[in-house]
Amino acid sequence: MYPNKVIRPCVAGLAIFGIAIADARADRPAELIRLVRQDCGSCHGLTLQGGLGPALTPAALRDRPPEALFVAILHGRTGTPMPPFRGILDETDARWIVAKLLAGFPQEAH
Repeated sequence: MYPNKVIRPCVAGLAIFGIAIADARADRPAELIRLVRQDCGSCHGLTLQGGLGPALTPAALRDRPPEALFVAILHGRTGTPMPPFRGILDETDARWIVAKLLAGFPQEAH
């Protein structure tokens, strides 16, 4: 239906676009660290030791199922000040945050 000379530039363009997306995601961990340390830290404490919200340290989360943390991040917690972050984070981001919280969340690079 389409001549090869039309399809080839489109495929090449998509490959370049895919590379640009992959490169943009390379900075995502730094963005997520900042988000958790600053935005989540405004309620959970800047050191994640607790505040308005509970502590987010590995010791405090030890008995919490990772899936429950994932759901709380994306959907919030009804009846609490915990907002949903679904519009800001995707599932990959939320799973990365949960894994890092359970292991000991990294500090922001300055």
